[in-house]
Amino acid sequence: MGQQIAVVAKPSRTKGVVRYEANRNLTGMGHEEFSSVAQATGNRPAATLARRLLETGQVANVHVFGNIITVDVAKGYTAEGLDDVVRDLYQYWKPGMELPTFEDLVPEAAADSGAAAVADGASPAEAEYLRRVPAVLVERSRAALAKWKASH
Repeated sequence: MGQQIAVVAKPSRTKGVVRYEANRNLTGMGHEEFSSVAQATGNRPAATLARRLLETGQVANVHVFGNIITVDVAKGYTAEGLDDVVRDLYQYWKPGMELPTFEDLVPEAAADSGAAAVADGASPAEAEYLRRVPAVLVERSRAALAKWKASH
């Protein structure tokens, strides 16, 4: 799932600096610069990419402007493999990975409410509904229905 980003690596005149041109705009109109993983917070594309690049240990600094990613390679390292990090930014699933099932994603509290509904004598369909829908949403739905019935 997800799409790969087309990346072209271009060497810089400055030794130890590599520039990547992507087919996606990552920052809009602003510049973003990161020199540590702690600075790369949030889920913005530029921050996520900078965090992944800095976590490799090969990178000292990342600067992102639009679709241009400038990477200062740490001393003693090369830029080998960094283009794959950029290319896989939006790659959420790779061959060989197991897809999560619904049961893996549902919180245990929802499963417990479904078991309680069966014990209370709810129909199997209602028990399944209570198992899948978070209790907060069930209560909100019931309150809205009661409010509607009171006004009609």
